[in-house]
Amino acid sequence: MLRQYLPILIFMALAAVLGTALFAIGWVAGPRRPNAEKLSPYECGFEAFEDSRMRFDVRYYLVAIIFIVFDLEIAFFFPWAVSLGATGTFGLLAMLIFALILVVALVYDYRKGALEWD
Repeated sequence: MLRQYLPILIFMALAAVLGTALFAIGWVAGPRRPNAEKLSPYECGFEAFEDSRMRFDVRYYLVAIIFIVFDLEIAFFFPWAVSLGATGTFGLLAMLIFALILVVALVYDYRKGALEWD
């Protein structure tokens, strides 16, 4: 039984050794020049806040919604396109409804101003 898993174990061992070696080489040979700017906390393009309960602009959330909408769109369109011959008209109608829902989400984001890069 071990013979069946031996190539996988060898591959995992080589991956672990290579990953550790590359990390160690980077750690040893990498430059270490810390300064105040590199060591300062960074969050969303803003300077660090004194109060962690400060409100964020709604555009951050709208950009996240846009990303999720288009990420889901691509994730569902590829398998649909591959199996279009098997799903037929029902699959086409289901995907059109799905695309319509995505268009509604995109229109919502557009009206909220998430696509404006001010």
